[in-house]
Amino acid sequence: MKIKTNRLTLLAALFTLAFGIQSCEQKEKKETKEVEKEVIVESDKPEYFLLRPEVEKAYGYSHAVKIGNSIKISGAVSMDDDGNPTAVGDIEQQMKNCYADLEKILKHFGCTFDDVIKEDIFTTDMAQMLEKSAYRAEIYKNGFPTGSWLEVKGLALPEFMVEIELEVHKSE
Repeated sequence: MKIKTNRLTLLAALFTLAFGIQSCEQKEKKETKEVEKEVIVESDKPEYFLLRPEVEKAYGYSHAVKIGNSIKISGAVSMDDDGNPTAVGDIEQQMKNCYADLEKILKHFGCTFDDVIKEDIFTTDMAQMLEKSAYRAEIYKNGFPTGSWLEVKGLALPEFMVEIELEVHKSE
């Protein structure tokens, strides 16, 4: 009887030990699976875009910089390719010119105005800007981005009445 009890005790101990080892192995496999799910993100190098290279180099800025899925677009103003103001005195046309330039930049990165998440508008005449702002509904057909509108004393050149900058999230 004593031998049977010892065998049963030994068998129970072995069973417990085997179960414990199996449990640890399963836990280790689960931890390994969790580690395998971690995504290692390497830092993205910035991609610079110059809309008017000579003008932007002269003033020391890039019109847009893309890092990962984020794109920051410097303020667009109404100017020709030589940097001269256009549509002087006409805020609505200046606004349309800004959006035309912004659209060129968005297209370069494979985006549309639907990808814009933030729009900041700077104007020297908020009353006129508010009067002409309905044009934005033609640009943002699927909803407006977040942003701020600020009336400022002046922009880079006295002829500029509006400047629009964007932040974009490019969906993959």
